[in-house]
Amino acid sequence: MHWIDYLIFAVYLIFMLGIGFYFMRKNNSADDYFVGGRKMGSFHIGLSVVATDVGGGFSIGLGGLGFVMGLSGTWLLFTGLIGAWLSAVLLIPKVSELAKIHNFLSFPQFLKQLYNWKVALIAGIISAIGYLGFTSSQILAGAKLASATFPNISLETALILMGIIAVVYTSVGGIKAVIYTDTFQWILLMGGLIFVGIPVCYFGIGGYDTLKETLPASFFSLSAVSWQQIVNWFITIVPIWFIGMTLYQRIYAAGDKKTAQRAWFIAGLFEYPVMAFTGVILGLFAKVAFENGIIHAGANEILDPEMGLPILLRTILPVGLTGIVLSAYFSAIMSTADSCLMAASGNIITDLLNRHNSAKIMSLSQITTLAIGTVALFIAWKVPNVLELMLHSYSFMVSGLFIPVLVAIFIKNRSTKGAFWSMITGGGITLALIISQIELPFGLDANIYGIAFATCVYLFFHLFDKRDAIPQVSR
Repeated sequence: MHWIDYLIFAVYLIFMLGIGFYFMRKNNSADDYFVGGRKMGSFHIGLSVVATDVGGGFSIGLGGLGFVMGLSGTWLLFTGLIGAWLSAVLLIPKVSELAKIHNFLSFPQFLKQLYNWKVALIAGIISAIGYLGFTSSQILAGAKLASATFPNISLETALILMGIIAVVYTSVGGIKAVIYTDTFQWILLMGGLIFVGIPVCYFGIGGYDTLKETLPASFFSLSAVSWQQIVNWFITIVPIWFIGMTLYQRIYAAGDKKTAQRAWFIAGLFEYPVMAFTGVILGLFAKVAFENGIIHAGANEILDPEMGLPILLRTILPVGLTGIVLSAYFSAIMSTADSCLMAASGNIITDLLNRHNSAKIMSLSQITTLAIGTVALFIAWKVPNVLELMLHSYSFMVSGLFIPVLVAIFIKNRSTKGAFWSMITGGGITLALIISQIELPFGLDANIYGIAFATCVYLFFHLFDKRDAIPQVSR
């Protein structure tokens, strides 16, 4: 890479840190740090939501899917559109109503209001662990991109660099820094990929004729995907829109129902079709470049599909544009890493330690965020695959938390014991199945079985322990 590209990238990183330190001076309370004073607009929240949900893990992961399977990989983010719009209609009205009354800071506080403190505590533990893993996947995505882009930087060095930058500006700036940087980062990502990355790579690999000659027809089909894969993606991704701590923080930051709903509708459209096809098409271009010798894997000729796109961008883009597009990809990674750090920090401060009313809330929050980021960096060091780590984190949270939230939305008389034991059962079974790596029936993911067991456990308590039922809370 040219020194101009290094300069552009360095300016971008300094700008991100600057935003964090700017908002450090603006935060005076837990409300400011965790939910932005509850006065954020729908445009900023909407872009922050999609930047957080798609982010670097999906950006790099989508490129890998395009490399392996072509356009059918776009179905991954179609589930994001469905999840965003369903939660806007079903979840946001209930959450916004209660948040306005009780000034929630976290997702488990919502469950505490509807069930009890034990349910909220387990939810906080599951959410914190899940977002710790999710943060790790984003740091790993950034490290893969950096090591592929800068040949002189090893993956280990890149991990340290990405971890430090993401953790520092998030820990000092809070949710305001996260949301405003997300807006900038998403605009940079979409502009860089759509107006620079796609056209330059398209002509760089030889255009349409080369695409058709190099790849099989299945790469251009939307149906070259198994029903099991569609089900796995649907069950893993749609429920996250109902249980994601990062999303609840943004509902609270919106301050009212209509603002939050508009933000969610905006986010859904940016997920699919915009980002879905952008990421997969670029991955498809990387596959063509590899097959035609434009990019290389090295002496052993084995290329990690998730590394194909970063290497293609480094190889094809001209001076200046390389720095811009790579900064765009790093921005996507940062936008998810920062939000996940804030989510895990919020869970620990508000739900596990119950210190959100402390006089030293700002310093305590910053120290906690820094500590979580350090642990996430260590996990990223040990797990090699971005999409796998991200989806496993999703699965663990979804299987543990989804059923109590569905019950809270649709059932008037709720069972606190059912919610408590369904979370432990669902999350525990999914985690055990993931760790054991046993082959599951029908090729379905572990979280599907975790959700099924969680549902059975809840129904048992709901049907047979009537003394435990509590009425629906509307105020």
